[in-house]
Amino acid sequence: MKISMIACVGKNLELGKNNDLIWHLPNDLKYFKEVTNGKIVVMGKNTFKSLPKVLPNRKNVVLNFKDDPEVFPKEVEVCNSVFEVLEKYKDYLEEVFIIGGASIYKQFLEYADTLYLTEVDEECLDANVYFPNFDKSLYKKEIVKENHDGNIYYQHVIYRRK
Repeated sequence: MKISMIACVGKNLELGKNNDLIWHLPNDLKYFKEVTNGKIVVMGKNTFKSLPKVLPNRKNVVLNFKDDPEVFPKEVEVCNSVFEVLEKYKDYLEEVFIIGGASIYKQFLEYADTLYLTEVDEECLDANVYFPNFDKSLYKKEIVKENHDGNIYYQHVIYRRK
């Protein structure tokens, strides 16, 4: 199994505020769809609830603790721990994408081989959710594309573990 993460972050690794994205970037959403299309996407319950619907053409896996009686649509697979996800997909040959939120990124970071980060050239001072700090010296950085939506500039960057 190859664990990858995908996220859109600001200059200080800002991810969101009040369970929503900080920046609404149509070109970045297209990139997210292209990169994760046909893949397994793993997310926390709050991330799933923030989506308008189950992500199409992807296997949606939601991490939810056993003692939480939350009910999910039948097409969503529920796992109760990081280790359950790792065990269930250990022989899977494709990338498994971690798509948020912050606590899910933090729990999977040590297992991630690749980080697909959209790095926005802005700060959000009232953000309340952050991508975990990571040691960039452990990764080879590749800038895939520079982009913008309106006057918001960003880069699609891939960090591959050395």
